[in-house]
Amino acid sequence: MPAPRVTAKHSPHWVLLICCLTVIFDGYDLIVYGTIVPDLLAHKEWDLTPAEVGHIGSVTLVGMLIGALGVGTITDVLGRRKVMIGCLVWFSVAMPVTALAPDPTVFMLLRFVTGLGLGGVVPTAIALTMEYSPEGRRQLNNSLMFSGYSVGGVLAALLALWLLPVAGFRAMFVVGVVPLFLVLPLALRMLPESIAYLTAKGRLDEAAMYARRFGVSGPGVPGAGGETAAPAPAASGRAGGVLDILRTLFGGRRLAMTLLVWAISIMGLLLVYGLNTWLPQFMRGAGYSMGSALTFLLVFNLGAVAGVIIAGALADKLGEKLVIACSFCLAAVAVCLFITKPSTVPLLMVGALAGFGSNTQTLVNAFIGGLYPPTARATALGWALGIGRIGGILGPTYGGYVLTKVETGSLGDNWVFYAFAVPAVLAAVLTALVPRRPWTPPPTAATGPPVPAARDIATGA
Repeated sequence: MPAPRVTAKHSPHWVLLICCLTVIFDGYDLIVYGTIVPDLLAHKEWDLTPAEVGHIGSVTLVGMLIGALGVGTITDVLGRRKVMIGCLVWFSVAMPVTALAPDPTVFMLLRFVTGLGLGGVVPTAIALTMEYSPEGRRQLNNSLMFSGYSVGGVLAALLALWLLPVAGFRAMFVVGVVPLFLVLPLALRMLPESIAYLTAKGRLDEAAMYARRFGVSGPGVPGAGGETAAPAPAASGRAGGVLDILRTLFGGRRLAMTLLVWAISIMGLLLVYGLNTWLPQFMRGAGYSMGSALTFLLVFNLGAVAGVIIAGALADKLGEKLVIACSFCLAAVAVCLFITKPSTVPLLMVGALAGFGSNTQTLVNAFIGGLYPPTARATALGWALGIGRIGGILGPTYGGYVLTKVETGSLGDNWVFYAFAVPAVLAAVLTALVPRRPWTPPPTAATGPPVPAARDIATGA
């Protein structure tokens, strides 16, 4: 793929915009499934049970797991730009093909295929956004970018309110082709390659060019002011070697840190994907109309948009550890408040708070991006998100299992909400156990000053 054509100095905001747009459609393609769950359960031709609907939702996350693990590693070999554009094309083609599925088996298979492309987007987008953000704005920019996931959810709920009654659930998947015409041309022209990747490959002239154009600095490359630097030292004959990456993830105290952030990701993604899949059906079961249930999903994701932006800004000032733990606690409290069955306005407020707190995973992703050196960042993010997909995979199936138990009388009605408060509490506890100091690269003649982490893990640092 050719490098972006540049006729004037670029703004890093181009990277933020392209990554945000890509994540918006990534979020749409995932959350759209929750909007059609009631329709799938009512679709007599397929005659699906809650457990089967949950399994279909989980299969999408299996695809994302494979995509995140595979693509997260490939980006450190092929580069972030090529992989991100490839994933965009992949899921944009898979979505309209899914609309043609003749039966549940083919539908499930195509959702799996879509998930393969969706899984590679987030680690790549985080790596590029953080790298092309000025110091002091990395968390905020990353939160703005990743709020696109919830914006995609808002888009899915809004479209479902209008499109589902007149065109059915298949039309919701046809909309997934839009990125090919809206985002792809912009990405091909304006999206730069990772400076850290170019430096690790010894392509210092290209790295310096991007650093000057976008007014940012990178490890071992000239910064905005045009300083010179030597290439990063190679490991085992090449920079960013596999053994170096493994040592970065698991060496010393980083073993405990890596395992903890993986566990937090599992809980966070179970919460996010479980609620986004089942909230409309839970609200239908509570006696609300389909329109009201979709409105609730809309408010939930609006709260999530506000949450990732506000939490990101707070994290830059207070530290991620405190903000992440408090947000997970807020999600647990808000989900439990559903059992009080408040009137419409308080219910919508509770829904917004639940969305605000449950999308703490967004901040966890940004946090992970700052814990590892740039040459291993996409791999670290890919593995954390990939392992976290275990929770995401379990989320839809977990919700379907709990709903089945409630419908058969094995559990009380309130357990559809208690069941999702538990992982939020566990995630808050795990966050408190994260070691106090992240990896920090020492300044050397080869690498120059250390690249700041997103924030020292210690609160108040």
